[in-house]
Amino acid sequence: MEISVSRVYNNFKKYRFLLAELVKKEIKLKYRRSYLGILWTLLEPLLTTIVLTVVFSNLLGRGDNTFPVYILTGRLLYTFFSNSTKTAMKAIRSNSAMIKKVYVPKYIYPFSSVLSSYLIFMISLIILVVAMVVFRVTPTLHLFEAVIPLALLLVLSLGVGMILSTMAVFFRDLEYLWGVVLMIVMYTSAIFYIPETLKLGDKIWIFNLNPLYVVIVNFRNAVFGNAMDMEALLLSIVYSFGSLLFGIFLFYKKQDKFILNI
Repeated sequence: MEISVSRVYNNFKKYRFLLAELVKKEIKLKYRRSYLGILWTLLEPLLTTIVLTVVFSNLLGRGDNTFPVYILTGRLLYTFFSNSTKTAMKAIRSNSAMIKKVYVPKYIYPFSSVLSSYLIFMISLIILVVAMVVFRVTPTLHLFEAVIPLALLLVLSLGVGMILSTMAVFFRDLEYLWGVVLMIVMYTSAIFYIPETLKLGDKIWIFNLNPLYVVIVNFRNAVFGNAMDMEALLLSIVYSFGSLLFGIFLFYKKQDKFILNI
């Protein structure tokens, strides 16, 4: 199936208001009947970071006072990637009733899932700012460069979400398999350890196979006032836009068969 970029753009522009409404709906449903509501978005990464800091600062013998910020930067990005891809994966099946009754571009559903998670993620960055102040991580001009890995993280999540939402229509067990994959992604994203301390030698390139890790690297560089890692930047661009292009292609190729399988 030939995909016209202008056609996709015009279609997206036409339904942008519906997309906005679906994003609002996703956020409201997420915190419906929740006493803490959006506050949990700030508490969850904070509590997790405290636990990981206590455990791994002693286990690894790291005495750096900025270690909690190091953990938090990785944890926040991983949590968003995990949550957004899992909700996007279920987007088509969970909206099957709507898809059968009304014509709406089907990609709107995984897109809205990822975008709603991204808005919640951006709110959770408040706790990172607080942590930087508490643990005296002095911001520099490099902090503005954080926009780049954050944008690439969104593109990556959209791409992976499109792929998963397509595959999940035909393979229902993908939800369980993706949980295992996410566990591998977490442990190879260097959330609570520093790769150089593992003494892998010339095998450290293995971490670059993880699309999320190369995004986290440059986000951390921006937070801690370091220049961007150009190799990690190039890889993250390739992974992010590669997954998005493949996700769009796969989705458009298979979307006409969704109605027979949902």
